[in-house]
Amino acid sequence: MSFFISDAMAQEAAAAGGEPGMINFAFLIVLFLIFYFLLLRPQIKRAKEHKKMTEALSKNDEVITTGGIAGKVIKIDESFATVKIAEGVEVQVQRSSIGSLLPKGSVKF
Repeated sequence: MSFFISDAMAQEAAAAGGEPGMINFAFLIVLFLIFYFLLLRPQIKRAKEHKKMTEALSKNDEVITTGGIAGKVIKIDESFATVKIAEGVEVQVQRSSIGSLLPKGSVKF
């Protein structure tokens, strides 16, 4: 036995409590469930609400586009909407690019 270096002792093998493969598999399932409930589920819910809102658009609704332009819907098509953003200024946008509805009377021309 040396004074500066301690002797290495072999450790006994630990008793196997369970199979490591099953523990890793269970961890992956728990991780996926956490990912689903914290990230995927709220995003799916938001997408459904947005689709429902764009399908319910009608003439004279006041909207904000995803680009931040506020205006009034004056014409609605199957996939496009014409939005009046100022006197004599109308833009045609895709229905999916309408971000949210505004309360009536929000947009003044």
